[in-house]
Amino acid sequence: MTTIEERPWDDPAGADLRRAQQAELDLRYGSGNHEPGPLPSAADIDVFLVAVTADGQPLGCGALRRLSEDSAEIKRMYVTPPARGTGVSTAILRALEAAALTRGWTTMRLETGPGQPDAIRFYEREGYKQIPLYGHYIGSTISVCYERTL
Repeated sequence: MTTIEERPWDDPAGADLRRAQQAELDLRYGSGNHEPGPLPSAADIDVFLVAVTADGQPLGCGALRRLSEDSAEIKRMYVTPPARGTGVSTAILRALEAAALTRGWTTMRLETGPGQPDAIRFYEREGYKQIPLYGHYIGSTISVCYERTL
């Protein structure tokens, strides 16, 4: 059984998950330079969720950064390799969308990249549509952006 918990950005399990995500992205993109926009931080992340097993083992995470009065950006969506394909990513995404709605954010945006075809398939399957690059991602050659209206 998986539980989705809201935690502070500096939560140790969340920090470990984000480090694992960055290590995986470094391998996929061949360098540590794969974040076209500003790095998420405690100062600009409004919601941070961690998925855990019944015994507290972290399985994945995701965050929301407010973009405007009615929109938010999904950041640091990650699921550990053993938990992939088990529904954890969908559970995190739905929890992020629910958290957005409670804050009045009805437009969800995100940036991913061509080196993450699994993420692209996931978001498209979940109803996200590709949009032109936005914000800090405009002009990036390693960004693909998506949006969904809730």
